[in-house]
Amino acid sequence: MIIARSPLRISLGGGGTDLPSYYREFGGFLIAAAIDKAVYVCVHHTFNAEMLVRYSRIEKVENAAAVQHPIVREGLRLLDVTEPNIEITSMADVPAGTGMGSSGSFGTALLKALHRFRNKSITPQSLAEAACRIEIDILQEPVGKQDQYVAAFGGINCYEFRTDDTVAVYPLELSAETLEKFQDRVLMFSTGIIRQAPEILKDQDDKTKKRSAEMITNLHHTKQIGYESKSALEAGRIEDYGRLMHEHWERKRARSKSISNSEIDRWYEIGRSAGALGGKVIGAGGGGFLMFVTDDKKRLRTAMKNEGLKEVRFRFDFEGTKTIVQ
Repeated sequence: MIIARSPLRISLGGGGTDLPSYYREFGGFLIAAAIDKAVYVCVHHTFNAEMLVRYSRIEKVENAAAVQHPIVREGLRLLDVTEPNIEITSMADVPAGTGMGSSGSFGTALLKALHRFRNKSITPQSLAEAACRIEIDILQEPVGKQDQYVAAFGGINCYEFRTDDTVAVYPLELSAETLEKFQDRVLMFSTGIIRQAPEILKDQDDKTKKRSAEMITNLHHTKQIGYESKSALEAGRIEDYGRLMHEHWERKRARSKSISNSEIDRWYEIGRSAGALGGKVIGAGGGGFLMFVTDDKKRLRTAMKNEGLKEVRFRFDFEGTKTIVQ
């Protein structure tokens, strides 16, 4: 039995510039952190003459080509796994559709497990590239590359998405003191709203492909906020970073009507009134989790609790995708 674990992520600045429709023309940049909430994929042989795939559904099929789950089907094809007596099961600490990059984490965990199943090794870079190839090039999903890369590498890193489709990854240079303070001052709350990221991202993707001046200018500014966020965090200026996060959210909200709604806007303003320097909805938007940087944790927690929003406490993850049982 092989179990692979792949961390989920939170974007810290520059999110949205990792979509091919933008970075292939202008280059993208963002910073993101892996967290200790994860997706798990288990792969093992069975005695049954059929392939069994368990996720939110259960599939029993004769061969890999008949698998309905697109990422599983293409992952099996990529690794040339054709034997029918195999079972693939997935689980997650956080539901899909909540903005933490679960599909990218699922893809990297699946590929890591299948490589081990084939007695092959794979580097984080190659793992991320393979997961991106499946989602973006083969399945034509309107998604970016950050989820797969953050899951594969772990840690708190900077990602440069180059026009030639290569990606440079390097650490965000945080002092031990800044890392501790930053971890302590970032809080995350569940809105309880589930949404599908590709549906939201498609609007941005379509507008960028059509060379919408408003969208491209928005993404240019967002990328610049990513660079400024990097400088602020590396200098230990968490208050400045909080203000940049607020600006980032304002830019993000302007991209599509689907990114926020009256309820999310109200929760966000309540958070700001309760001491948050800045915040945003994690991921594509439309629901999922609200993340804040705050000077007053107790006050913010009380305000969100009064609104019925549950806090999800987390730590940063520095291991990336790995096999934990084999």
